[in-house]
Amino acid sequence: MDNTVRTGTELLWAELGGDPALLDRVAYGGPSGLLPARLPVMDLARATVAVAGLAAVERAGLPGPVRVDDGAVATAFVSERHLRVDGRAPVNFAPLSRFWRAADGWVRTHANYPHHKAALLGALGRSDDSVDGVAGAIGERKAVEVETAVYAAGGLAVALRTPEEWAAHEQGREVAARPLLTRDRLDEAAPRRRSDRPLRVLDLTRVIAGPVATRTLALLGADVLRIDPPGNPELPDQHADTNVGKRTAALDLDSPSDRRAFDELLDAADVLVTGYRPGALDRFDLHRPGLVTARLSAWGDYGPWGGRRGFDSLVQVATGIAVAEGSPDEPGALPAQALDHGTGYLLAAAVLRSLTEQDRDGGTRLVRLALAQTGHWLTHTLPRYEPERWLTESAGPLGRLRHALSPVSYEGGPTGWQRPPGIAGADAPEWLGA
Repeated sequence: MDNTVRTGTELLWAELGGDPALLDRVAYGGPSGLLPARLPVMDLARATVAVAGLAAVERAGLPGPVRVDDGAVATAFVSERHLRVDGRAPVNFAPLSRFWRAADGWVRTHANYPHHKAALLGALGRSDDSVDGVAGAIGERKAVEVETAVYAAGGLAVALRTPEEWAAHEQGREVAARPLLTRDRLDEAAPRRRSDRPLRVLDLTRVIAGPVATRTLALLGADVLRIDPPGNPELPDQHADTNVGKRTAALDLDSPSDRRAFDELLDAADVLVTGYRPGALDRFDLHRPGLVTARLSAWGDYGPWGGRRGFDSLVQVATGIAVAEGSPDEPGALPAQALDHGTGYLLAAAVLRSLTEQDRDGGTRLVRLALAQTGHWLTHTLPRYEPERWLTESAGPLGRLRHALSPVSYEGGPTGWQRPPGIAGADAPEWLGA
């Protein structure tokens, strides 16, 4: 494929600190035109999968190639939609997880989990969960007022913002000022893992991005053990889609006996992946010398939204992506939860690269990613189709025309036509030079 297909992979591999000479090990193919969008979603999907594969073959010492098939990539990026459980289609969004018209714009809520639904209804002063009732309550308020009230109640709601409004927002400025991801070496500790057993990954993640990362590590041979609170398991369809290849257990970390069991697991782990909001797990002291820790959040662990919960659909709305894919009057959405899936594969790649570097240099490692950072990379770094690049202007009898350049191009060939269009029928009926 041409160089534009490689661009995203090259950019991500550089962010991961990978050897650029390995990029030639990636082979691209498959059907074209998948995951269509105004933003370069397929490029994001292809690149994140490519670097996950490249980090895997680098770590395993294999020659490759890493095969990136657009059909497989696009299907995996909507894996939750293709899931069937005994023929039943999954429930991906609950009735109250949707766009709502507010008094001055739009709000998107996320209420898939029972406690988030209860918080939403409480913030709106609703005792029932009828769609019409919630619509009426939101329609009476301004979008930012709904966002503020619902978050204060422990729920999730985000006001629709344009790209310009997000760029001016304090959290938007914080996101724009930071790199796509960070990978830090915290000390000189020796690696924890041994060669006589599989890589041990302790999984404290939820929903899509983190579970996609650990699902990928399980595919590559890791022993992945996911821990959930006993009273708050993952949603059944999410569990069926993203926990393939893993084992799962329930532990209450506020219970002394369960906490001891968890600490023993962490003491023997090689990798810890967390996906809870920043600060939520700090009281459990998860640091261990020689551990590779990967922290995933929605908005980043900085700025005024650093402690907020969030999901892909909400990040799209806040950061202007929903406007870019639609308009301020009719917001749209990406063709996949691409921030979730893309960040998941990128997280897996970052863990693998950190393990490879740890083999060489030792040290406790910390990787940090955020859905909002991935969204910023999608909207500001990946090359987008800008038709102006292939347009030109010329003056002639019809006036000044803007028109498309010819796609027929070769070395030594013409760069454009020798004459503009003239007045219809005004030329003499004769050959030039006759």
